[in-house]
Amino acid sequence: MGQPLSLKARALRWLANREHSSHELRDKLLRAAGAEHTPAEVDELLEQLTAQGHLSNERFVESRLHARSARFGNRRIEQELRQHGVALDVDTMAQLRASELARAREVWRKKFGAAPREPSARARQARFLAARGFSAEVVHRIVSIDHEIESN
Repeated sequence: MGQPLSLKARALRWLANREHSSHELRDKLLRAAGAEHTPAEVDELLEQLTAQGHLSNERFVESRLHARSARFGNRRIEQELRQHGVALDVDTMAQLRASELARAREVWRKKFGAAPREPSARARQARFLAARGFSAEVVHRIVSIDHEIESN
């Protein structure tokens, strides 16, 4: 067995695999560092990684949006970003809101493909979309009886 990885090496390894928010990376580093490094040392490393361009909350948000927006609604995306200690800027949030109906319709089409004929099917489809984080208004528009007219 070789030497344990330094704190910076661990951080760079994790960042090489995927983008991380600074909040998420800080938590991982503190858990990995144990008593060997203080929170101040971890914070200093995060500042260095950010200054060197290795760590970027903006890139993290962009990558998370790219990965999630085709499958999930705004509520779910916002909740995930909050868990990672970041938030959407106003312009990006407006773009997501503007596209939510179209994204929900595509998710619905892939899963169900046909308007619900019975109240139980309508409820099942609504629960599915709500669980994906789409707003109540969007869910209602997708599973409404007029959906077939609306989408043509």
